[in-house]
Amino acid sequence: MILWGSSFIAFKYALMTFDPIVIVFARMIISSILFLLAINMWLPKRFFKKDLGLLLFMAMCEPCLYFLLEGYALTLTTASQAGMVSATLPILVAFLSFLLFRERLCARSWSGLILAVGGVIWVSLAGKSTEAAPYPALGNLLEMLAMTCAAGYTLSIKKLSATYSPWFLTAVQSFVGSFFFFPLLYLPTTNHPLTYPLGPSLAVLYLGSCISIGAYGFYNFGLSRLPAWQASAFINLIPVIALFFGWLFLRETMGYGQMVGAVLVFVGVIMSQDWVAHFKSHQNQEPLE
Repeated sequence: MILWGSSFIAFKYALMTFDPIVIVFARMIISSILFLLAINMWLPKRFFKKDLGLLLFMAMCEPCLYFLLEGYALTLTTASQAGMVSATLPILVAFLSFLLFRERLCARSWSGLILAVGGVIWVSLAGKSTEAAPYPALGNLLEMLAMTCAAGYTLSIKKLSATYSPWFLTAVQSFVGSFFFFPLLYLPTTNHPLTYPLGPSLAVLYLGSCISIGAYGFYNFGLSRLPAWQASAFINLIPVIALFFGWLFLRETMGYGQMVGAVLVFVGVIMSQDWVAHFKSHQNQEPLE
């Protein structure tokens, strides 16, 4: 979560020089090359054709659509606000689990869902237009759609991790992402860089190695060892980390209205977690030998 929280800042810094499509493609290529150099460490011994569809769905959710949406979101809003919107991911995971797997949520969880979404709307409406964030409401909406893709990705990873290693799943993301974003480099709206300043270039290298491999690999590993709700609960740390790094490196600030909305998001996320049921479920588990 520390790595993911810092990714908002690195991406925002790279955007000062590079087009979002160029940044995302570069990080996919960087991570793909690094995975190829260590192919013997993650290549599975067996592969099942029946899993191909779910693997493609996982990769299309994230990184493909997720990066596309978040990349443009960060051109319209601040890194701090985008980090706040990401706090809704645990709630979205619970909501989609209810729709897909009929896992029932208690009334408190539904209240938390509504409150957190209301907080996101509040944060969006309270955002002020600046040179770095010209359309914060639209940017936050795109970030919310990105979180929906992230929720689909989380549920896919949870199912696939029963068969494949987390590092294989992370590698699939990089390879599919490289093929997905390559044609987008030739869109008329994509601006190709003429220069490669050291700072933004290092930010892209950081995104391709520490985030695309490190953050995703660790998260996928966590999902393979923990219940989805327990792993996704750590996502709540991202807004705090993104807010801190945004203040530290980008000198971003938040108004009182946005702070109130952020509090609503946090309260809603906390309410959505049925901690009593989680505790009882943990107590009923047999101890590991």
